[in-house]
Amino acid sequence: MFKKTFLTLLALVFVFSTVGVSFALERGNKRKGKYIYRKVYKACFERGGVESKVPAISPADRTQAEWTSVFESKTFEAFGCKDEWKQLSETEITDIYTYLHDHAFDSPTPAKCK
Repeated sequence: MFKKTFLTLLALVFVFSTVGVSFALERGNKRKGKYIYRKVYKACFERGGVESKVPAISPADRTQAEWTSVFESKTFEAFGCKDEWKQLSETEITDIYTYLHDHAFDSPTPAKCK
């Protein structure tokens, strides 16, 4: 009886840990996110939409909760460059979110420069 209970518990732990890992893999690539974020502003600058190629908003300008709120509501007006943001795929937006969230003001590794 003890052996069956132990094996059942072991199987449950395995299933739940596998599910947890699969949810963790849904995050984007923060290195790609940084590249895409800068590319958006460069394209916007070349179009004449902003005055600088450098993004006006740094990841450290907001907390992780604030970044989550911005990307859940999909309100990207604060960034400017509406045309460029409309052209981004969901994967690219997820990558940008991961970059901004992981380098937020209250993260373990906040962004130090733009």
